Amino acid sequence: MAMNLSEAALKQVKQLMAAQNLENVYLRMGVKGGGCSGLSYSLEFDNEVGPHDKTFDIDGVKVVVDAKSYLYLNGITLDYVTQGLTGGFTFVNPNAKSSCGCGTSFSA
Repeated sequence: MAMNLSEAALKQVKQLMAAQNLENVYLRMGVKGGGCSGLSYSLEFDNEVGPHDKTFDIDGVKVVVDAKSYLYLNGITLDYVTQGLTGGFTFVNPNAKSSCGCGTSFSA
């Protein structure tokens, strides 16, 4: 398995990179302790790759995940959902046993 980005997420990431004039950066996906379900997702742009990071090239978007987070994110799909006038990234995680209503935390 690996990391996946939906068409909508790819489009949004590329738009954000263009709007911020970001080149040669990675989309860093991760997991950290906290949130109402025990673990929460993190998503940010980064220009460094650590020695234990896993990297993926998904349709021109370079994605990086640290080894510990990869245990929880293997097989995940990052999506971008628009509802009304707002939109946001959502994580579709087959490894999550439960998640909270806000969609940003989960338990494994």
